[in-house]
Amino acid sequence: MMAGDAPASGPVLRRAVWIRLRAALSRFFLATLQASNRLRLPGPSVLPVAGAVVGLYSGLAAGIFSNLIGLVSGVTFGAATLKETLRQDQFKALMEAFAAARWHPEYAFIGVPLASGALLLARFIEPGGPRDEVKRRLRLLALLTLGGLSLYYPLVALAALNSVFGHSHNLPEALPHLPWWLMLLAPTLGGMAVGRLLRDRPETHGHGVPEVVRAVKSGANALPADRGLLKLVASAITIGSGGSAGREGPIVYGGAAFASTVGRVLGFSRRELSILLACGAGAGISASFNAPIAGAVFAMEIILREFELRVFSPIILASVAGTLVSQGVMGESAMLRHVPYELVSGGEVLAYAGLGIGCGLLAFTFVQLLHGMEHYFHGHGKDRLSVWLGSKPLPLRAGLGGLCAGVLAFASPTVWGSGHDYINLAALGRLPFVFLITACLLKLVATAITIGSGGSGGTFFPAALIGAMAGGAFGTLVHYFFPESTGPSGAYALVGMGGAVAALTRGPLTGMMMLYELSGNHDIILPLMVTCTIASALCHYLTERKAPKVQSDSDLLDATPVRALAVQLTPVPAGTPLRALTDLLLTSEAGTLPVLDTVGQLYGTVQVEQLREVWRDESVYPLLVASDLARKLPALAPDSNLAHALHVMDHEDVDALPVTASPGSQTCGLLTRAAVRRFLFAQHAQAHAEGNYPVSPSEAR
Repeated sequence: MMAGDAPASGPVLRRAVWIRLRAALSRFFLATLQASNRLRLPGPSVLPVAGAVVGLYSGLAAGIFSNLIGLVSGVTFGAATLKETLRQDQFKALMEAFAAARWHPEYAFIGVPLASGALLLARFIEPGGPRDEVKRRLRLLALLTLGGLSLYYPLVALAALNSVFGHSHNLPEALPHLPWWLMLLAPTLGGMAVGRLLRDRPETHGHGVPEVVRAVKSGANALPADRGLLKLVASAITIGSGGSAGREGPIVYGGAAFASTVGRVLGFSRRELSILLACGAGAGISASFNAPIAGAVFAMEIILREFELRVFSPIILASVAGTLVSQGVMGESAMLRHVPYELVSGGEVLAYAGLGIGCGLLAFTFVQLLHGMEHYFHGHGKDRLSVWLGSKPLPLRAGLGGLCAGVLAFASPTVWGSGHDYINLAALGRLPFVFLITACLLKLVATAITIGSGGSGGTFFPAALIGAMAGGAFGTLVHYFFPESTGPSGAYALVGMGGAVAALTRGPLTGMMMLYELSGNHDIILPLMVTCTIASALCHYLTERKAPKVQSDSDLLDATPVRALAVQLTPVPAGTPLRALTDLLLTSEAGTLPVLDTVGQLYGTVQVEQLREVWRDESVYPLLVASDLARKLPALAPDSNLAHALHVMDHEDVDALPVTASPGSQTCGLLTRAAVRRFLFAQHAQAHAEGNYPVSPSEAR
């Protein structure tokens, strides 16, 4: 009997082992689920991932924008050329372009499993409490990643198609063959189309970068994504049809607008939103110039105005992602050809110092002329023509600005579009002195007219071209008089480009790093440091000296006491029942009320948003009172200033703070962030109405 049972012991043993193994796996799986259900992703931990996703879409936006410009430019140069191209059997060239395109299938091999895993993890996390925020963020970031990948490959195909049939990549050769009447008609029609597109959306006017800086500085961080898309389309029409404007402003604005939308959906705090906006802006610069380091420096120096460790990882990841995507769509070649350079003698530093002075003066002139043209076309000039222009609709004004740009393009082809092709020619020293001087002056005037009249585009790259032309002309003179101790004119063209960018943005690090990265030459850093520093400091000094003595936001906040804006409200006793508290909150203007503690002292505030967690469960209504929902907050003194109040709000991450009451008063104060914003807006509106409009660093682009 026992002999017969021996063979059965093997299967029984294996079955027992399998049961134990399955039980262990089950316990491990349950423990993993419980750990994931306890998981809470704070803002900083998911911010780098959000920054990378924003960078991905900024790179896509740069690719779409570049192809839109190519499409409009192709239409401008005529369908006849396209037919001729097709008759020349370019189908083979098109297939070669598709084969040579940078498809990067590894992006899909990496991105799709990661996004799918995030979606799967989100399904396993049980709902309820803080886990809902985790599920929502994981799901949204995963879907955005998949959406970006689904846009990338069609965009690569479009770029390949545009590389065969587009015209914007070879402007110096194509422009001389453009009929004279089309050189006048195309920018005129483009300006009218842009004016009609933006006529009912005045909030989309501007250069792009200043609007992002103001959004970050004010703490609003609200840039709707539809505005960013509209600005990209309008700027593509302006540049593609021949208007004098730059590409970087719309890309910066579009990237920041997308970041603003994503950050608000993810529920980020204001501080995190500011960093995310900088991610979108920096990735836009990185993608436009194929310069990730310069984009990251731009985000920290110009947008955030700070260099802190906590902002590094999201901004750098965004710049890397934007550059990788743009390289796949627009190519990996640098925008500037690598030109051999060396500092011939130590005395040549004096020449670069002189170039810095010239770049600073040019940037200051550009800023003043740009603002002057904007006010002239808006009817604020003193002559009849300005008044007449101000009475006309935006499409007509923008069309006239485009016509002026078309006329100036006859004298200098650099006026047409962004004109970036001519920077390489200046860097190689192939442009004569008269051409360089003419291009510098006419590009400055044409850009001011195009944008001031209502056209859409940035001023960042036109300033770079102006600096390159001025630097080339300056280098030609210096090399003529001192041939043995100075380098060729092309070196001065590159350094002048960086000096103009640094002066216009008042960001010397941005100008230095951009040209250092684009030139690919370590030896150019010394002259760049000299020129960019002097140009930036000079433009800043001239602008501040010229600007009217109007109080800045910081001055207003420091000089205004809290009691000037605080509203007086009757505080809510600690024992107020939930139903009565709900009625009081819903009828209050700010949606926030001060709350007393059990001994009658000011405790904190209660907000209408806090009712969302309990309003559906009527069983808790009899159990909860105001003190259960109130949040303890420090009370402001009535004599403290608004700057201190905003600092406390940012530290507590709230929109309202209680204000201590005067002795014997039955009411106490409440200061809201919205009240501070209305106060600043009213002060700026009054200053503009009186003609006192300060030019801040953020408005100089």
